[in-house]
Amino acid sequence: MEEQDSAARPGTKAKDFGKLKHGARARARFGVRCEHYRRRCKIRAPCCNQLFPCRHCHNEAASSLSNPNDRHELVRQDVKQVLCLICNTEQQVARVCSNCGVNMGEYFCDMCKFYDDETEKGQFHCQQCGICRVGGRENFFHCKKCGSCYPVGIRDNHSCVENSMKNFCPVCYEYLFDSIKATKILKCGHTMHMDCFDDMKKQNMLSIDVLYAPRQWVISLFSGNC
Repeated sequence: MEEQDSAARPGTKAKDFGKLKHGARARARFGVRCEHYRRRCKIRAPCCNQLFPCRHCHNEAASSLSNPNDRHELVRQDVKQVLCLICNTEQQVARVCSNCGVNMGEYFCDMCKFYDDETEKGQFHCQQCGICRVGGRENFFHCKKCGSCYPVGIRDNHSCVENSMKNFCPVCYEYLFDSIKATKILKCGHTMHMDCFDDMKKQNMLSIDVLYAPRQWVISLFSGNC
């Protein structure tokens, strides 16, 4: 006999219906395939007027278009409409569905138009960054000169570089500021993806100074990614 959806069991609050059943790593029978988040809604991208599970799904699809002139990225703050995955009602951005009353995301940021049911990530919105991060607000501070959130453990123990996170990874060229990949802060204050750093280390492509930068200078930043 097929397992009963836990959201249908007696005592479950209506707002919790379908929680953790949609999106990343969720069982296929529950719907949306998204590798990035678990949420109970799709977003309508105003740039192309199409529905996507999240902005990363949109950007992956848009970046693979055959015509380079059609490729684009979604500006998260521009999202105005979402589609509830429980009742299929399209509506204005809000945490709670206007029709069925379900939380479309246990974590919700109205500024980033960001939804996520996996609150153990410790999501928080940084006003100075202008986007959502993960890891718990109490564990990070915003460095004004570096232009990003850094771990509190290096508040007085890192080399500041002007807007160091608002650059591209020197290895893979992905923009670091809102990347969902872990980032390493080097001894010199510059930054790159942790995976890229490890790959260079394996290939003996790092100098001694870079190689022995404190390993605890690692941050895992998340744009709402939102």
